[in-house]
Amino acid sequence: MKERIKQILLRARYAAIGAAIGAAIGGLFSRNAASTGGAIGGLVGATVAETRGTVEGAIEDVRGRTPGSSDIDRE
Repeated sequence: MKERIKQILLRARYAAIGAAIGAAIGGLFSRNAASTGGAIGGLVGATVAETRGTVEGAIEDVRGRTPGSSDIDRE
């Protein structure tokens, strides 16, 4: 349960940071661009957080294997 909450908060943090950056860049042009930039930045931030979590899980799986073992040897 703790790990699940940690993932949710990480995704929310990345989405908020992405939204802030997108809105700041869009705000240089117009109010509508700020709104659109914030929405797109939030999506990008959430996607980055999701991808980061997937990559970290894959790295942990690889680290857990013993040297010289492979899926082919197990068959």
